[in-house]
Amino acid sequence: MVSGPPIGEDRSILAGQIAFVAAPTEIAIEARQRLIGRYGECPLSQAAVVVAMGGDGFMLETIHQVLALEVPVYGMNRGSVGFLMNAYNEDDLPARLSRAQAAELHPLRMRAVTTSGSIQEALAFNEVSLLRQLRQASKIRILIDGRVRLAELSCDGVLISTPAGSTAYNLSAHGPIVPLSANLLPLTPISAFRPRRWRGALLPSSAEVLFEALETDKRPTAAVADFTEVRDIVSVAVSEDRSVAVTVLFDPDQGLSERIIAEQFTV
Repeated sequence: MVSGPPIGEDRSILAGQIAFVAAPTEIAIEARQRLIGRYGECPLSQAAVVVAMGGDGFMLETIHQVLALEVPVYGMNRGSVGFLMNAYNEDDLPARLSRAQAAELHPLRMRAVTTSGSIQEALAFNEVSLLRQLRQASKIRILIDGRVRLAELSCDGVLISTPAGSTAYNLSAHGPIVPLSANLLPLTPISAFRPRRWRGALLPSSAEVLFEALETDKRPTAAVADFTEVRDIVSVAVSEDRSVAVTVLFDPDQGLSERIIAEQFTV
């Protein structure tokens, strides 16, 4: 995951080239209508940039929605936290978009195998997490690049996150925040019972991670990649997919790298 130059160095964004999308909330929908009234409406298939209004969850949905279009996404906060969003301002939007700083994000690719033998793949720009489905703790074996690193983790779950996602669920689970340029993936347990003192690991972004669920008949486990859930898994393979990328835009001096650094000093 790398930060790039302002898109204005390559092209200017004009009114009529912007596609506006909004979360299904009153405040986001009203903002979309006002912006369309000022700058016009452009279909996603013809847009030079997509402006998403909502919170971080809707921003993730938009990233997945436009991935195949290879169009940059600029978020404006009409939600709560808004870590991936810019401040909401209706003025001079084409100029803001032209000056925006770009961050290129690569997702994790999850390949989950279930107890029935079905296989499901999904992409995650935040994290891939394994979570217990019932009252029994999950038991999970962890292999890194084909080598067993943890023979049995008894836990509520475990997750591996991207640097961009390291400030989300990973941070709530007491995992480390990782700068975009570090080329590291945090591996973080969720309420580990045994080994109780294991706090996780930092893996190179090239790592091939395999989670194997143990005692699946007694301890069913689900896997979640962003908002794609697969239940009753027996194994989950995770690796960074650098063949896939999305460009997310931020106002100058408020880029994603700066936000991740600043988050480490938030009290």
